[in-house]
Amino acid sequence: MLDHIGIAVADFARSTAFYEAALKPLGLSVIMAVTAEETGADAHAGFGASGKPFFWIGTGARPKGGTHVCFAADTRAEVDAFYEAALAAGGRDNGAPGLRPRYHANYYGSFVLDPDGNNIEAVCHRPA
Repeated sequence: MLDHIGIAVADFARSTAFYEAALKPLGLSVIMAVTAEETGADAHAGFGASGKPFFWIGTGARPKGGTHVCFAADTRAEVDAFYEAALAAGGRDNGAPGLRPRYHANYYGSFVLDPDGNNIEAVCHRPA
């Protein structure tokens, strides 16, 4: 199952306003925003519902690693196994398995670049 997806936008303010208006009838709104200062690179806005962002937009003509797709994992061991399997299949490291507390206390994810440079992630939101 997909956990979230992210796309790059050229004009962050304009795109944020567009998606706020376009997604409102679907019951979606900005759930989380991350500034460029917080990430050390780009700003991002996560749209979703019920406290869960699942559609992200971010600054830059092309996000680091191309399109970002994240798959949901039931356990941290699955995140670890995804990372190892992806590297063995020819993926390139883009973030070893570990906690990402800037997202939330139990965000445990790993990132690989696929053969085309897309940023593929697996995440578990559950405590250890």
